[in-house]
Amino acid sequence: MDIEQFRKAGYQAIDRICDYYYTLQDKPVTSQVEPGYLRQLIPLTPPEKGEDFQLIADDYQKYIMPGLTHWQHPSFFAYFPAACTFEGILGDLYGSSAFNPGFNWSASPACTELEVIVMDWAANLLALSPDFYNTSGIGGGCLQTTASDSALVSIVAARSAYQRDHPDVKLENLIIYTTTQTHSLGLKSGIVLGLQVRSLDVTSEDQFSLRGDTLREALVEDIGNGKIPFILLATVGTTSSGAIDNLLEINDVSYPDIWLHIDAAWAGVAWSCPEYRDKLQLKYINERATSICTNFHKWGLVNFDASTLWVRDRKLLTEALDVTPPFLRTKHGDAGTVIDYRNWHLGLGQHFRSLKLWFVLRSFGAEGFRKYIRKCVEMNDIFAELVSTSEYLELVTKPSFALSVFRLAPKSPNSVFSTDALNDLNRIYYGRVSTRPDIALTQTTLNGVFCIRLAVGAARTEEKHIQQAFDLLTSEAEFALEAWGEKADHLNGPS
Repeated sequence: MDIEQFRKAGYQAIDRICDYYYTLQDKPVTSQVEPGYLRQLIPLTPPEKGEDFQLIADDYQKYIMPGLTHWQHPSFFAYFPAACTFEGILGDLYGSSAFNPGFNWSASPACTELEVIVMDWAANLLALSPDFYNTSGIGGGCLQTTASDSALVSIVAARSAYQRDHPDVKLENLIIYTTTQTHSLGLKSGIVLGLQVRSLDVTSEDQFSLRGDTLREALVEDIGNGKIPFILLATVGTTSSGAIDNLLEINDVSYPDIWLHIDAAWAGVAWSCPEYRDKLQLKYINERATSICTNFHKWGLVNFDASTLWVRDRKLLTEALDVTPPFLRTKHGDAGTVIDYRNWHLGLGQHFRSLKLWFVLRSFGAEGFRKYIRKCVEMNDIFAELVSTSEYLELVTKPSFALSVFRLAPKSPNSVFSTDALNDLNRIYYGRVSTRPDIALTQTTLNGVFCIRLAVGAARTEEKHIQQAFDLLTSEAEFALEAWGEKADHLNGPS
């Protein structure tokens, strides 16, 4: 492909992307293909001779599009949102057009310098302490691939710091603390690093938030048994319910050797709105956190990948991760006058991710960014209010910003259901809802209670889509109750 052929193909690609978004809400939310569908359509070996790009582009429309689940669909409420804006798309396009691996400042100065700047922009938008700014010269921030990478990097740095201070420590005695509601990133990090992970219990009475007494009791028990908890992964907005660990109480637990990592992958971007900061415990995070992560590629309008990680002391990262062979040494790096981001994450190189964050923050502005966050919360409030008036549905936890967790629980005075019976009923209910092409939701379990999550985040979701979702859920509730009744009659047998 030469320059002019690229120009022509690029025009067509942009036109087709625009057409996709014009018709997005008319498409099914979830893909309707069966596993293995693509092997029946695409040859099992690459072509011997190159093919015309028009054929390749047409095959994308013909074969790939039917296998896509449309995460930007206004009726996509599953998992957490996957941000996608035109500014982000263009940022990726420009970033790919003059690609460089970005492993040090010299590899492409703009790549490093823009990341340094936009990480401070993001920290300012989210009202993080200036201790976390790159301009502080002590702390700082960098872009990672995902929150899982951010957690893994933080755990590696925490382990290294503890070993430096306690050179005789045995690795088998080190423990990572999570909770029973922490994202799987905690357990996976333990597997990767060969470290023990202890999940501390949280309760529905505490809204699934880690309390200070629970942490204190675990510390006393583990230290008494010769174990060494060296990092706590605290969560601001858990996946299952949007729970927020009690950072005020955690800060009051006196144990100076423990690294406090804040996983705010989803909810952290809501720090941009002043009215949410107290609920999100930003004050206590700014006071105590060693590292903080939030994902702009979830609820922050920036296309994947754009996980932001800040540390209070950048040396904690570089002392753990700095590996500089002679061929990577530069006069600027040796003089310490620039940041070499390869020493802030596990990989050597990285994509020019800061460009799309820069594009998005400039195009939306802080005001536009907050407007989007508030709209999502407002849409979820509407859904929660509809559930509260329903004769079939009930909220399992309090709504958390743009997330509601609910279940089918008929309010008839003549109906008394055990937890097991309600779980059975809701599995039937979710089984029906999850097969529908016109909505996407996800299931979860909260301390033995089977429930359903609805997370608002698609930029094109409006009140009409919330009402449609509620009406659909109400209709399916009636069918689920009928199916559950028939199953119960079958199990009970003839009277």
